[in-house]
Amino acid sequence: MIGTLYSIWTTLATVLFVLTAYSTSSGLLFAATAENYHLLAHQTLGGEGFWDYLAIDTQARRLYISRWSHVMVVNADNYQVVGDIPGIQGVHGIAIAPEFGRGFITEDEANQITIFDLRTLKKIATAKTGNSPDGMIYDPSSKRVFVFSGDGKVTAVNAASGEVAGSARLGGSPEFATSDGRGHIYNNIEDRNEVVQIDSITLQVLNRWSLAPGESPSAMAIDALHRRLFIGCRNRKLIVMNSDTGKVVTTIPIGEGVDANRFDPGTKLVFSSNGEGTLTVAHEDSADVYSVIANVRTKRGARTMELDPETHRVYLVTAQLGSQPAQPHTPPPMMPGTFELLVYGQRSDRAGLSNQ
Repeated sequence: MIGTLYSIWTTLATVLFVLTAYSTSSGLLFAATAENYHLLAHQTLGGEGFWDYLAIDTQARRLYISRWSHVMVVNADNYQVVGDIPGIQGVHGIAIAPEFGRGFITEDEANQITIFDLRTLKKIATAKTGNSPDGMIYDPSSKRVFVFSGDGKVTAVNAASGEVAGSARLGGSPEFATSDGRGHIYNNIEDRNEVVQIDSITLQVLNRWSLAPGESPSAMAIDALHRRLFIGCRNRKLIVMNSDTGKVVTTIPIGEGVDANRFDPGTKLVFSSNGEGTLTVAHEDSADVYSVIANVRTKRGARTMELDPETHRVYLVTAQLGSQPAQPHTPPPMMPGTFELLVYGQRSDRAGLSNQ
């Protein structure tokens, strides 16, 4: 009997050791604590203008927030407004190229991008794009800025010189994009429910991949190491796709109204900011397996975000909103003076400041 009990104890101890080692190596132990992602700070920023994309300069610790007619610049650590870039004609996207000390802003109504100095925030130059430029990314591999326009065009701009390097038609309506650092740019084609893979030098469309069962894609992020794209779709699905083959690996359930995704390689967490007022957090257990660990309550309208990979904080913005208009693609009215920044982080992060 004693021998039998000893044998059982030894077996259980071995199993526990193996499970602990597996959980630690795969990040599952961290995932258990990631459910504690919570509001660290909220800061009323005020000001005029509806919002779209956010971008962060981790070196300068600045957060850039689009406000249609201007770009608001906020300290990424104490959440105070430190600057503003005025006179923009319909800003959507913002891209940062720290190695050249330059930032880039899309201007929807002027069919161009504005280039500005990251240190002084002064405008340097402009570059023509397709009609109604929207999303934009900087690709450090090619050292180009890629601008995606409402007329279905992608425009590549040399980040160092500000000169247009070329353009190409993608077909359909492009949304957000990402790059893999290996010569490929990826973009959602919203009205065709597909992803295009683009050569970053020639601008040739190399592949078109179906997003089924995803519909109306509006957001994108990448795990470049494990070759996985994360594509937020408006039918409440986040598609996980192999970035080399276009194979849909799995789907992750998310909230309503996604408009941004981010992946944190340090914590293996995938984020989806949803306009309904939730932040879906999923853990990458492996390249093909994902676990939803939280649907954090945010606020209505907080549909776009930015991630700080150094602090693992997530920044969202919203405002008090009126009733949704009956007209499609029309945002609800924003109550004056209510625009605010919401900062979320891990329970162990005590650096957040609870403000107004």
